[in-house]
This record gives sequence, structure tokens and C-alpha cells, in this order.
Amino acid sequence: MGKPKNRSSLHVPSDRGPRQNFDITVNDLQRLMETRGANAVKYLRECYGGIQGLCTKLKTSTHNGLSGTDLPDRREVFGTNVIPPKPPKGFCVLVWEAIQDVTLIILIIAAFVSLALSLYTKYVDAEAAGDETESEAGWIEGVAILGAVLVVVLVVAFNDWSKERQFRGLQNKIESDHKFAVIRNGQLEQLPVSDILVGDICQVKYGDLLPADGILVQSNDLKIDESALTGESDQVKKSESKDPILLSGTHVVEGSGRIVITAVGVNSQAGIIFTLLGATEEDQSRKKSGSISKGQDGVEAGRGKKKGGVKSNPLETVPEAEALTNKTEGQSEEKKKKKTRVRKEKSVLQTKLTKLAIQIGYAGTVIAVLTVFILVLKFSILTFAVEQQHWNTSKHLKRLVGFIITGVTVLVVAVPEGLPLAVTLALAYSVRKMMDDNNLVRHLDACETMGNATAICSDKTGTLTTNRMTAVQCYVGEQHYRTLPTASQLPNLTSELLLQGIPINSGYTSKVLPPPQPGGLIIQVGNKTDCALLGFVNSLGGNYETVRQEWPEEQLYKVYTFNSVRKSMSTVIRDSKGGFLMFTKGASEMVVKRCKWILDADGKPKPFSDADQEILTRSVIEVMAGDGLRTICLAYKRFTTAPSGMPNEVTSPQEPNWDDEDAIISDLTCLAIVGIEDPVRPEVPPAIRQCQEAGITVRMVTGDNVNTARSIATKCGILQPGENFLVMEGQEFNRRIRDKTTGQVKQELFDKVWLNLRVLARSSPQDKYVLVSGIIKSRAGPTRQVVAVTGDGTNDAPALKRADVGFAMGIAGTDVAKEASDIILTDDNFTSIVKAVMWGRNVYDSIAKFLQFQLTVNVVAILVAFIGAAVVSDSPLKAVQMLWVNLIMDTLASLALATELPTPELLKREPYGRTTPLVNRMMIKNILFHSLYQLAVILSLLFAGEYILEVDSARASVEHGNSRPTQHFTSIFNTFVLMTLFNEMNARKIHGQRNIFSGLFRNWIFVVIWISTFILQILIVQFGGYAFSTKALDIDQWMWCLFFGIGELIWGQLIICIPDSIIPECKKKPTVKPGEVEEEEEEEEDIEAEPSGIPSEEETAVKGQILWIRGLNRLQTQMQTLKVVNAFRMGLDARYDRDQRKSLSAIALKHRQSASLDYADADNSVEPAQQQSAHEMDTIMHQANR
Repeated sequence: MGKPKNRSSLHVPSDRGPRQNFDITVNDLQRLMETRGANAVKYLRECYGGIQGLCTKLKTSTHNGLSGTDLPDRREVFGTNVIPPKPPKGFCVLVWEAIQDVTLIILIIAAFVSLALSLYTKYVDAEAAGDETESEAGWIEGVAILGAVLVVVLVVAFNDWSKERQFRGLQNKIESDHKFAVIRNGQLEQLPVSDILVGDICQVKYGDLLPADGILVQSNDLKIDESALTGESDQVKKSESKDPILLSGTHVVEGSGRIVITAVGVNSQAGIIFTLLGATEEDQSRKKSGSISKGQDGVEAGRGKKKGGVKSNPLETVPEAEALTNKTEGQSEEKKKKKTRVRKEKSVLQTKLTKLAIQIGYAGTVIAVLTVFILVLKFSILTFAVEQQHWNTSKHLKRLVGFIITGVTVLVVAVPEGLPLAVTLALAYSVRKMMDDNNLVRHLDACETMGNATAICSDKTGTLTTNRMTAVQCYVGEQHYRTLPTASQLPNLTSELLLQGIPINSGYTSKVLPPPQPGGLIIQVGNKTDCALLGFVNSLGGNYETVRQEWPEEQLYKVYTFNSVRKSMSTVIRDSKGGFLMFTKGASEMVVKRCKWILDADGKPKPFSDADQEILTRSVIEVMAGDGLRTICLAYKRFTTAPSGMPNEVTSPQEPNWDDEDAIISDLTCLAIVGIEDPVRPEVPPAIRQCQEAGITVRMVTGDNVNTARSIATKCGILQPGENFLVMEGQEFNRRIRDKTTGQVKQELFDKVWLNLRVLARSSPQDKYVLVSGIIKSRAGPTRQVVAVTGDGTNDAPALKRADVGFAMGIAGTDVAKEASDIILTDDNFTSIVKAVMWGRNVYDSIAKFLQFQLTVNVVAILVAFIGAAVVSDSPLKAVQMLWVNLIMDTLASLALATELPTPELLKREPYGRTTPLVNRMMIKNILFHSLYQLAVILSLLFAGEYILEVDSARASVEHGNSRPTQHFTSIFNTFVLMTLFNEMNARKIHGQRNIFSGLFRNWIFVVIWISTFILQILIVQFGGYAFSTKALDIDQWMWCLFFGIGELIWGQLIICIPDSIIPECKKKPTVKPGEVEEEEEEEEDIEAEPSGIPSEEETAVKGQILWIRGLNRLQTQMQTLKVVNAFRMGLDARYDRDQRKSLSAIALKHRQSASLDYADADNSVEPAQQQSAHEMDTIMHQANR
């Protein structure tokens, strides 16, 4: 097994010390893990005497696991299951990145030129200075601009640094929540994956992502998906006798088992790949130095060197490494030809912000260029044409530089650069608060997307119900028991088979424990259906633990584990007579159809015809289902070597062919039908009512019987009496939506079904995917749908990824489902989804509030600068003043408005939807009329300020190039800031509410920021001087400024009275290019196509960038606008998934996500496995080399 070339920062075993405590070395284990299949079995047997011999050398027990006394020695010798994270960027690095912004560089250059000219005028060409005071203080403007730029850069760097810390904290939370089942001291424990050590005995089950390498100790029908490492999509069967090697980064798709851990951390397969890609600090620095070319880096990084006395084997000898490294040639051509699509449609907010940012960028650029052009043109005409002056470098160049500074500053103000910060703050604040509401958000954009959700496709079990299942009815011996019987009431043979079969044919990890306190509820551990049946055994008077001790898991001859295709589980044991006894349980409709016999009231088998099955279904199964019970059929089948006289036994001298599953699980004998109750959570019906009031349609998607599903849906409120909504099974659903000749899903057929569909029963994960994908693509409803979906199984991953927001179950969900999701419900409760909707709408509103406030500020500022340039030859708002307004007001206002808490009224209005403009008619009305008020006040003060404020006019002096601070222009600046401050109060309510102070003191951040800004403004006006181009105002002038500022509140109340209809509604007919039409048609044909497993180029590129690292930088040019667009495209995973994951399991999760669960819009063509693997490696190497 290969190891990284440089390992000084990683764990390297030592030849001395605790190594002597073990009879096996890391190198020995590496050589073992390099073998595969039958070779691995042979090598294990010849070198170690089998799995028991290996465990002896590792000083562990296959049953009891590690004793816990030598854990420090194991960490020292074999390492820990973590990979050192890449160190975060230092503050100085963030400062350097922040200062790379083009417009900031222009401002810095202009400030230095202005400073140099001021000093030149003062010391070299004093005659050109004119006013002596101006000459003495002329340098202050340049220094002030430099100071303002420094503050901008520091604020940007600090925000990036703080976001880095917050995102790392969130990642640590996600990692710490990821635990694995480990046996230590004979007890099954759930340990963080980072605590797993070599020698640990771990239990693996369906849906698990393996956090470390291991060798099978015992298995039941175990199948592994190794496509993340090999590129082969076929599931690999694992067993102790054929292929016992399990690798980290792969996941269990079927079965269960126990493994002994043989490699952790950087020595495991995922660790080797991670170090191969240069994820460690040394690999990164080596790449930067260019010592290894991109083409060789992947191979060189894995070549072994002697280090600390241990010689690593070449990485190329590892099959998975060969699969990853040898298939990259010629892939670039393939990538160019391959049609790529994004993972999902961009979130609603991303789409709207992208459009808005581009529009603002155009407008800001045009106005800035016009401002500079008018200033330069007017100055040139007056100076050189009218006044006939000759060129004076120190004098005239300084004026031109001042004009450029003004233009650049207008450009700075034009685009709301506080917008990325407002978005990030609103999302991050909500994410932190949502943790308290049992929502662990994995991708930031999912938070705001939930605010636009119009449909929720929810699971039943555990989400709408309590997931505390209890057997309450049964049908045994031709009698329907409404209350559970005791064993004495049943025939002896029947009760014996039930008491033996149920404990054996259920997950051995499932247990029913006594309540912690007398009179409390019993504790159910593991699969809840199994727990209900084990409770049924206890109620009959049996003891399931005694049966399991008699039949330990290692003695089970064959296990057919439950999956979504079988919908049943079967376990085979060898009986005392040399024959076999098989127990089966599963969905009643499925198992009953496989039964040919049934035990009668005397416990004797009698024929069970199709007609009898139909009678049983109608009289028992449907009756139980009508009561909301899940029905489970219990059956058995006995294989004998000699005739026994029992008609229901299968006699054969040879052992049955266990691979012929259809033949094995047929001609069964029905033992019982058990009705299991899973009560509806009491808080769910009110939550669903809230959703319906909020304009969200809730649909139930379940694998249960249609009658059970209908009953539960009625209790939840999904179905209302008298409503004409559809309840159908998956089979009927597919019949209605698929073309009868081609069998493909057709969107026009789908559109006839989904609008009225409320319950989809007996559905498969594929059905769920088709439903979610079809609703998202449909345009049949009044608006395009934004769909959220819940899931817990591995097969739910495609639907979770396809949905606009995927919710995974934190308790019942598998690792793969969690990795495919956007939000993890830590309590598996539907009410947490409703809270996510409320927080999502609050995020959307917070951003809309900031936009309304910020756009008003920007419109007024740039128009004042433009009008000043055109009329007065200078802007009454100086460059430093606009930087103050732009930076401090933006940053503080974004923080103040982004931290508003949600209110219940958010759930009493319709969702915004995909097509509603971000800046709606009401916001446009507010922006327009508030801007008109502020412009009217400022222009009145500009042209009549000397009469209103009783000050000397500054217009004439400005036209003659005199830039000394005046009370006239200071009053304009002060009035503008105060009007902006009071308008910030108005911006708190954007839906026409009159009481703008409602809930004000619940948001203490807003109050503190508002008061702090007011105090800072007073200090700037009274003591800013030349640095801020201000002159102290007297009390009368302050009163006038306050009067105009408070007038904003009164004006806001008047604006509410104006109907929104005065703003014309812009209805634009969408234009579709021919290529887009073809793509839409193609998507409709492939609506049921699941992800192919190959990440798209765009997704790969996005993951290679860093989230929000340029979030606050100036967005004054179109290049900057595109940066914002890219930033909005990224979710939280782009920030920390790539290089800040610590635990090996997290790395495996990420690799698994990108390699196996592709995107719903991916191309349908199925590529050969080798092309798939090559594309995966090319994508991964592209990420690493970036």
C-alpha cells in the first residue's frame, strides 16, 4: 500500500517503544490489504492462519473487540483515523487577497498621486497652491482615502477570517456527529469515526460509508459499492471465504457484517488517495514551488521512501491507485465532447441576485464614466477655452486626479458591495440558529431555498410518525386477535416457530431494552420494525436474547437481507437433522403471494390458494391497514434431506442452490400477520396546517400499504374529507406517467397526475426520484415548483440531490443519504422542516430588506454625485464621505438587517416562487419614493441651502477649484446620512406593515448598530475636519438635519398609503434559444434517469474555488460582478469540504458524493466503467492541481 512521499507532518510508526507490544507491523498490514479476492483469502490463511490468527496478532477479539487498555500504544504504532487539515489562511494572506481588487488598486494609485501632487504643490510649486490653508491641509485628502481603503481591506479580511472560523466550527459539528458502531469490551458503542483504531471490531450495515480499511470477520449477504475507488459500478459481493477486503470510502449497499480494522488515517485507501491529491500542507507547498509537474504530481506523491525505518510500497501496486492513476490519458478530449450539466438548478436567490448584480453593474459603470467625462469636459472647457489658462501640472493634474477619484468612488457606491456580506450574514446567522431547531444545514443556499419551497415530498415513518413501532394486532391460526395473545393461546408448533424465527430473522443490532425508569417507555435500539416484532416475542412470553445466544450471528447459514426490491428478509439456519430451516418476514402483500401453505388453528399446514390469499388480504390485511397499521407477514420454509411426511416441506438429498433466490423464497408457509402501530406525531397535524396556510403542498411518499398510507395521511391532515386528491401506489403511478409503447416517462402524462397527487404508496426510491424530478421540471401549475424532499436510505440519494432542498434523517438516515442532502434533520421530525421554511423565508426577507435600504442609498448617492458633477463641477459628497457611507453603512446595515428574527407571520403568506422578481413592485415603490424624498431634500439644500441653513454658499468656491470644507456641504452630507439612518428603520418592514418599531428591541444588534452609527456620524461631522471634508455644525443646523432625517419616518407612512399598482408590472415573454428547446425536450425524455456517477465540469470547477473569499470586495466592474455571481453559486461545501475536513470518514463521504452520486441533470448516456473512472480521476487531479 502506498504512502505519501513526505510524511513529517503525519503519523509515522517508530521501530522502538510500543511497537514491540504487537506481533504485526504497519507494513505487514499494508501487504495484506494489497491483496484482493481469493488471493486475499489465501494470503490471510497462509501468513496468519485466517482471521482468528490475524486478530491474535492485533491483540483483539472477534467477539469482544479491544479491551481499551492499550489504546495509546495503538495510536502510536498504527496511527489515528484523522488526516491533518490544511491550516487556515492567515490574516495577512486574507489582507493581501482583499487588496487585489481592481477598484481598490485604482483608488490607492489615485490617492498616492493626489498626495504626491499636494506635497509637490506645498514644497516645490507653492504659487500654484493658492490658499495657504489649503496648501497646508491638501495632503489630508490623499491620506484619508488611503486610510479609508485600509479600513475597507481590514474589514474584508476580518469578515473572511471570522467566516472561516464559523465554517470550520460547523464542519467540526458535522464531523463530530458522524459516528460508527464499534465493539469494545464486549459492548456495542457508537464512537466518532476519528476514534476508530486498528484492531477495532466494527459492525457494518446497509447504508454505511466505511471510515477505515478492514477485513471481514462475519457477514450476511454483504455487497459493497466500490465505484468511488475503482470506477466499476457493479456491486461487489463480500464474504469471509471469497473476498474479505473492505476499503474506506466505499459504502454498503446490502447486508451486514463485522470487520476488524487494519488501516486508518493516511494508511487507509481514502487516506492514500487524499495524500496523493496533495491534501497535506507539505504537498500543497511542494506544488506551489513547482518541484513536481502537474502531470507527475499524482504518481510522485505516492512513491514510497524510507521514513522512520519504514519502507512504503509503491502506490502503483495498489489496485485502486492504478485504477485512478492509469486512466487519465486522453480524457481531456472526452471532457470537451461530453455535455455537462449542473447539479441542480441555481437556487432561487442565486438566480435573482445574479440578474440584479449584472443590471446594477451596467448602470454603475455607465454613470461613473459619465460623471468623469462631464467633470473633465466641463473643467477643460472652462479652464483652457474660456479662461485661456496654460497647463500647470501641479494644479491641473491634481484636479483631474480628483475627478478620477470621484468617478471611481461613484463606481464604488454604485454597486451594493455590502450585498454578499448581507447574504452571508443572513445565511450564516440563520444556519447557527437553525441548529437549535434541529436543522443541521450542510449547504448555505439550501437555507434560503426553503423559504421559496412550494412542495414537500415527505417520508412517513419517523418523519410524520413517532418511529416507535409496537405490535398491537395479529392474525395467527386463522384467528384475528385485536389484542396480542400469549403463547398459551396459540398452537404449540406455531408459537415455537414464532418465538424462534423472529429473533433469528431480525437484525442482531436491534434490541428492546427495559425503560430507564419504572413506568417509562421501553428503549428501542436499531431497526424499529424489528424492535416491534421483538416486543411481540416478549408479549408472547418468549425471550429473544436466549434464542440469539443459542443461535449467534456466526451460525446463521444464509441471510437475504431486506432491500427495496425484495421488501422482505430471510434467514436460513441448519437444523439438528441436517436440513435447513428458513424464516421470512416482509411486506404482507409481497410475502403472502409467495406462500403456498398456511398454519391452521391446530398448527398444521393446509393449502393456501390464490383465492384464500385474496380473502386474507381483504378480511385481515386491509382491515389492519385501514386502522393505520403496518402489516408484516411472517412465514417459514423447511428443507429436508429425507421425506418427513409434512406436505409443506421441501425434500432434496442435495443442498439447495441458495443463489436461486426466486426458487428459495417461494412455496412458503404463512405463520402470522402482525399489525404494527406507528402513531402520528402529535405536533405534525398543526405543522402541516401551517404549511398549507403558507401555500406549501405536502405529499407523502412511503413504501407502506396504500390503505395504511391513506389512513396516516388523513390523520396528519394531508388528506381532507371531501377533497378530490389522488392516492395511488407506485405501480399505478408508473402506469399513468409512462408512454405505453416506449415505457419512458412523458412530462405531459406526468403533468396530469402530480397536481392532484397527495399520497404515493408502495413506492420505490426510483418512483420518488421521478416524482421530484417531474415536479421540478413541470410548468403545468400556476408557478414553477420549488421542491423539498426527505429521505433516509442510500437509494434515496438521487432524489435528495435532485430536489431543490434535500432533507436527510439524522437518526434513521444512512451516511450516503446524509452526504447527498442539503439539510440534516437531527430529530427526524417534520416540524423541523416547517422551522426551516420559516428561517428560509426570513433569510429571503432579510436580504430583500437590505436591498431596499441599500439601493435607496446608492441611487441617491450616485445621482447626487452625477448632478453635482454636471451642475456644480464637483460632487457635494466627497470621496472620503462616500467611502464612509459605502463601507460603514453597508457593513453595519447588512449586519443589522440580516439578524432579524423570524416571526410566525412569515408562514401566513404564499411562497415567493421561482419567477417572482427579487425587487418586487412594493420594493420598487419604496425605493423610488424614498429616493425622491432624499433627492428633493439634498438638491434643495444644494441650491437653496444658504437660505434654509443660513450658511455661506459653497457652490461658487467649488467652481473655482476651492475644496476647503464648508458648513454648506457638511450639512448636505449630514442630512443624507441621517435620512439614510432613519430609512433603515423603514427598511425593517417590507410588506406594508405600519408599525416599523414592532420587534425592534428583540433585535438588540440592530439597536446597538443604529446608535453606534449615529454617534460615529456626530464625531465625523464635528471633528472630521479635512480628513472627512467636514466643518463643525451648530445646533440649529443639526436640528435641520434631524428634521429632514425624521421626516423619512413620516414619509414612509405616506408611501404605505400609495397602492403598488402605480408601479407597472413588467411581464417579459421568455425567449428560448433553439438549443435550449432541444435540451428541455431531452430532459423530458430522461425524466426518470438517475445520476450517472460522473461529476460535471462546472460542479468540479465550483468545488475548486473558495466560498465568499472575495465576498466584500468592490464589485464596481463587470469582472467584479462575475465574482459575486460565482460566490452565490457556491454552497457551504465549497468553503470547507475540500481542504478543511479532518476525519477520514468526511473525506470518504466527499469522495463518494462526487464519484457515485452525480447530478440529476447529468447526461443520460451510460459510459463504460473505465471511461467513468478516468473522468473521475481527471476531475480529482484537476481539483488538486488548482
